[in-house]
Amino acid sequence: MTHFRNLRKPAILKWASSCFFENQLNPPVFVMGSFHLSQRQNPRFYRSKGSAVAVKREVLEAPKIPQATLKEAQAALLEYLHWTRSIPFMDAENMSKNSPHFLRNLLKKVNIVKDVRSSMARFLRYRPINEFEPFFESLGLKPWEYTPLLPRNLMFLSDDSLFFENYRVLCQFGIERNKIGRIYKKAIQVFQLESGALPLKLQAYQELGLSHSFMVKIIVCSPCVLIGDIDMKFIKVLEILRSMGFDHAWVQEHLSDQDSYNWGLILRVLSIFSEMFCGNELVRLISQHPGLLFEGSGYATFSLVGFLLKFGLPIDQISSMFLQFPKIQVQQFVSNLIKCFVFFHEIEMEVDWIAKLVCSYTVLLGSCRLKKTNSLLSNLNVGKKRLCKYIQENPQELSKWVIGLRIVPLPDSGENIESKRLKMKFLLDLGYGENPNMMNKAFKVFRGRGGELQERFDSIVNAGLDKADVSEMVTVSPQILNQSKTVIQSKIDILVNELGYPLSSLVSFPSFLSYTTQRVRLRMAMYNWLKDHKKAEPDLALSTIVACSDKIFLNQYVNHHPSGPRVWQDLKAKLSMDK
Repeated sequence: MTHFRNLRKPAILKWASSCFFENQLNPPVFVMGSFHLSQRQNPRFYRSKGSAVAVKREVLEAPKIPQATLKEAQAALLEYLHWTRSIPFMDAENMSKNSPHFLRNLLKKVNIVKDVRSSMARFLRYRPINEFEPFFESLGLKPWEYTPLLPRNLMFLSDDSLFFENYRVLCQFGIERNKIGRIYKKAIQVFQLESGALPLKLQAYQELGLSHSFMVKIIVCSPCVLIGDIDMKFIKVLEILRSMGFDHAWVQEHLSDQDSYNWGLILRVLSIFSEMFCGNELVRLISQHPGLLFEGSGYATFSLVGFLLKFGLPIDQISSMFLQFPKIQVQQFVSNLIKCFVFFHEIEMEVDWIAKLVCSYTVLLGSCRLKKTNSLLSNLNVGKKRLCKYIQENPQELSKWVIGLRIVPLPDSGENIESKRLKMKFLLDLGYGENPNMMNKAFKVFRGRGGELQERFDSIVNAGLDKADVSEMVTVSPQILNQSKTVIQSKIDILVNELGYPLSSLVSFPSFLSYTTQRVRLRMAMYNWLKDHKKAEPDLALSTIVACSDKIFLNQYVNHHPSGPRVWQDLKAKLSMDK
């Protein structure tokens, strides 16, 4: 807990946000008790992100091509690619049949004279196309995905023979064409391997005992294993899992084509787990929650451990938390935990209490998808102070405040009843009891607990004013009691000791206590400067100086001196810096 106490709240909020919601596959360097977020190197692509977004909008809004037109256009494109451009028939057919967005854009440029097929053939005869566009689209990439990947200064597939050779190797290995696009997107280096290198890499993995079907799955999910030498971290992960009783079929079952896997990070998570659990516990944990390893390559798991270490939670308690882990995705668990932390921060809970709740009720907080803070405060009909105390005494109640459940307002506490009684007594003493409507309005106008209102009232009386005068002041300007006792005393001190006005001036101008100290100081400083330069009457009422709007004050006083506007801005800047 001492670790967490040393952290600034905004700092840990910023860390949590960047750690859990951005760059999920960019792992931190982890040593027990410390973190370093590494930077992922992004390749430079041909198009900008903005252009990809525009393409996505264009595709989603584009009308469908009539079926008859589509077939004619596909046939014309197939003939062009195969007979004119000498692209193998299977690849040309795949490109023509699986690139609807490209065909739609192509048809917009073609002047249809007799029929679509002949018109397109004539168009293509004189206007060659960028073959990479229909090719990438036929490999399963959406236009907004492949747009940034288009190579510079190349139009024809034959211009990049190495790329096409490696593509053919993957096809012959048994990888479906519509999945090869994902491989290209995840690991473009695979298509830049020297001639003959890719078949040797595939053969090397098979010689290690990895089946053909398993390698097909791995290449789609994790093509980075084909970059460089054999990925020994990948092999080590398989060996560790096999020693625990998890075969390749189990691994294959829990891998997703939509994800990319960092086997080095998975290996580190396994290493951490091996230090935290005995053999049987670890086997049971991974069997029940494979997502701890494979979801985001274990990044969420990795970050969760670091987050809890920042709160000072001992390793043995973190281990216990994992053994109680709920049936929920790890990323969702982490997201819930962070949102609970932010909720505690927003209701102004003390730092030590936040740390205590996070450490003692980690599983509960990670299982609760809380509603937004403002919604909870409104539906529970409670203030922040009472809500903090209620959560501290009843942390299990958090599970009732999740998205999808109806929130039941908290019952009135004894403190609320006593506060209402004191507030009623205070208002009766001020003379509101004679008119029920006035009493109801007063209840809404006077904010604060009954005891606090009386305390604030007494602080004005104790400054040296008559009780009857203060009662009249509050009746005229009830909002002056919607401030803390400390703020009221501070403003009275400024009025008397800093500005030199008599305390009695509050009786005629009680709303002085409603204005900010910055406004009062700025107006008075400007007024004194104008008096010194003979541009303002020497005995203006306090209300005249403070109460009018900035526009009126500028027009009637500040602008009467040529240097007035500049002095006004200088004073404003100085007071802002001193704030």
